[in-house]
Amino acid sequence: MERYQDLSGDSGVYAFEIGDDSITVEFKGGATYLYNYASTGREYTEKMKVLALSGDGLNSYINKYVKNMYASKLR
Repeated sequence: MERYQDLSGDSGVYAFEIGDDSITVEFKGGATYLYNYASTGREYTEKMKVLALSGDGLNSYINKYVKNMYASKLR
């Protein structure tokens, strides 16, 4: 997992891992979710990857667009 930069300093995201067709997101409380093309679609998954790498906006995006569309809860 790669540590999320959290440029604004107020994100609930702690870390992430990008796959070819997925992103795994670990939140500060320890909960970890897998989002992939099958669960959220290509467009949302790719946008989440861009936000993760930029270090800003990922938590807000998840809450607004894909919160409960995860493929699986890993932790």
